[in-house]
Amino acid sequence: MTFIHRPRRLRRTEAIRALVRETRLTPDDFVYPLFVCEGEGVRREIASMPGCFNLSVDELVKEVGAARGEGIRSTILFGVPDEKDPVGSQAYAEDGITQRAIRAVKREVKDVLVIADNCLCEYTDHGHCGVVEGGEVLNDPTLDLLARTAVSQAEAGADIIAPSNMMDGFVEVIREALDDSGFEHIPIMSYAVKYASGFYGPFREAAQSAPQFGDRRGYQMDPSNAREAMKEAALDFEQGADILLVKPALPYLDIIRAVRERFEVPIAAYQVSGEYAMIKAAGKLGWIDEERVALESLIAIKRAGADIILTYFARELGGRIG
Repeated sequence: MTFIHRPRRLRRTEAIRALVRETRLTPDDFVYPLFVCEGEGVRREIASMPGCFNLSVDELVKEVGAARGEGIRSTILFGVPDEKDPVGSQAYAEDGITQRAIRAVKREVKDVLVIADNCLCEYTDHGHCGVVEGGEVLNDPTLDLLARTAVSQAEAGADIIAPSNMMDGFVEVIREALDDSGFEHIPIMSYAVKYASGFYGPFREAAQSAPQFGDRRGYQMDPSNAREAMKEAALDFEQGADILLVKPALPYLDIIRAVRERFEVPIAAYQVSGEYAMIKAAGKLGWIDEERVALESLIAIKRAGADIILTYFARELGGRIG
């Protein structure tokens, strides 16, 4: 029997497979999330995220520099302050931990892109992403604080502002504040589609940002909803978002694809802490080939349509694919 089409012909050797490969990862696809804390010489491993650390500013600079040497040119910073209050004032303080970290990285590491996460949950004593009154997270009073935070991050030298708290209208307010302060050139990477997910647990340990009461389902999206994701993305796009982000990534590949097909801007996806932790845990137990599964999951995210992938595997795998 003669077959006209034999797909296996193009799978026979690694060289052939590489030649016809449809989806390719490069280190330039990755953004490396890092947690910066107070102190000096601090490199404290996060129990639920093996290989990830709370880093003091001096150690953060070393980590960013090492990652840059391995081909990772972008990082996103999350601040972990010692002092917290009801309005998260350390988020927008001129000498806040994130602002100091941004200045240090931009001063010490050449040719690196610094993205500033713009939220309040790491900085509030109640752990919610905005101003709380009577047990409710208030939308509009929170916007003013996010705008102040964005301007302070831009003043510190951030290359991109990434608002992540899912308040209605946050892109418009931040865009206006940046423009009015002379930062019209600074892009906004909006967490446009952020689901209320069980995959965030390890991050909340790392950032010490778990809510002290209730949860975040009143402002983050219901995992059951897809049409609503298109509405959220459209609103942020109309308000001036330069990049649209979907979070988490692997459980929401259909959403990444839908956003990619509809909007003509770069699409980012965040492979979140729970996704990372599960791969790490199963790899440690010998149940999976950790590196192979990590790469397969990242390829799936890119294949779904993500141009940019925020991943804790960035430094670990960047050198393997560069």
